[in-house]
Amino acid sequence: MTEQRYYLDWQTAFSFMRDAFVSVGVPAADAEICAEILTESDRRGIDSHGLNRFKPIYIDRIIEGILNPVTEIEILRETPTTAVLDGHNGMGMVIGHKAMEIAIKKAKTFGMGMVAVRNSTHYGIAGYYATMATKENMIGITGTNARPSIAPTYGVENMMGTNPLTFGLPTDEEFPFVLDCATSITQRGKIEYFEREGKATPAGMVIARDGNAMTDSSEILKALVSGEAALAPLGGIGDELAGYKGYGYATVVEILSAALQAGSYMKALSGISENGEKKPYSLGHFFIAIDTEAFMGAEEFKKTAGNILRELRASQKAPTESRIYTAGEKEYDAWRERKNKGVPIGEALQAELCQVREMLNLPYKFSFEK
Repeated sequence: MTEQRYYLDWQTAFSFMRDAFVSVGVPAADAEICAEILTESDRRGIDSHGLNRFKPIYIDRIIEGILNPVTEIEILRETPTTAVLDGHNGMGMVIGHKAMEIAIKKAKTFGMGMVAVRNSTHYGIAGYYATMATKENMIGITGTNARPSIAPTYGVENMMGTNPLTFGLPTDEEFPFVLDCATSITQRGKIEYFEREGKATPAGMVIARDGNAMTDSSEILKALVSGEAALAPLGGIGDELAGYKGYGYATVVEILSAALQAGSYMKALSGISENGEKKPYSLGHFFIAIDTEAFMGAEEFKKTAGNILRELRASQKAPTESRIYTAGEKEYDAWRERKNKGVPIGEALQAELCQVREMLNLPYKFSFEK
């Protein structure tokens, strides 16, 4: 039997998340930022990081006391082009938004700006912050470490997070070039999405301690927490498909996310204390903004970037394919397809939204309710 899928209109999705955040103690202005970033994920078709993560990653963690709803951002060190922030385990999206704002402001004055962050939490889709820069005709770069889930090449132990290395480049097209992807084949959020939808995880994405692949999504999530499974790095297991490349890039992100701000890394980001209790994740992020105007001018940069992307898409296609994409194009297409429909929500997510509504006593009646 095919699951009935509904669409929740954008305004309701945004307002509900905003009001729920406020109900659990997030200040109104911060709640707006959090709801906007989660909504943007769904606009781009990145369903694993929008409404699907709203309750388990944010609301539940606030209630559990491992995520501070009131975000206190402290500037630890600052130079004309750099800054180090401490987010004191507040809302990662609020911390990330502030950090990229600072990087952009410095880049407007000095051509480049970089901000490192310590003691943060999950900050949503990394591409959001890169796009903050592209809107200012800047190159945006960001990365974050995360709770351990990737095994190093030739290993089976989860040591590093999915560690996205994300780039946003302004173009003369209707959408920027945004490469936002994990340094593992897949990410934990995608497996959470597979579980929610009752789907198996494709073989080859996850390796068990015995070296064999795992496909049961529910079992994978448990095994990732217990350390009995790990995600394969981008490229795959071993050298045959160059998994060492994904492993190498994941390590770069781990170092930049931790060493610049002298923060926690790898196993220290498990979210579990020595006595087995849950604790804040204390993640690290980095944000870079580069002003294209400081080189040969913003318009020249955008024109050249656009020409490169157009030539790539116009190149010869495989006989079985009808289209070549460049990064950011599928997300733009998703928005054009969804903008008049809303957020697609399955039955499991519908139940979660109703659960949050009842728990927080919010005055909402959703369109999917009979």
